[in-house]
Amino acid sequence: MMKRLDQRGVAALEFCLIAVPLFTLIFAVFDFGRYAITMQSLRLLADAGARANMITCYSPAVLASNSPSGCTGDYLTLAQKQAVAPFLYGASLTPTVTTTAGASALTVTASQSGFAMIMPIWGTSLNAPSASTTIPF
Repeated sequence: MMKRLDQRGVAALEFCLIAVPLFTLIFAVFDFGRYAITMQSLRLLADAGARANMITCYSPAVLASNSPSGCTGDYLTLAQKQAVAPFLYGASLTPTVTTTAGASALTVTASQSGFAMIMPIWGTSLNAPSASTTIPF
């Protein structure tokens, strides 16, 4: 007659073996989704900043291929920014919108400097995301 092995605690051990990769995967998906929403919101904010820049600054002189290099301000109010990209204003963060003049275009950049990924597996390569829109003239 064979002696039956004691199997108490096997389920707990199996759960421990599966729980670590399962929760790592769940948190990684959550973190990457948060990054994707942040990038999309930054793209929307850069587009809105470019639209406000064109409405405010583009004139017949600009249409005649003269540079609007003096038109590098942020023409969106805080309320307009929050309406365009409300997700970016969570956790006491505030995105920045900057406009720089180039040789043949203005570039509007929206960035979120305080953003950081939660999972350490990404490193720091995805921290401080930014998105840009170019306005040719």
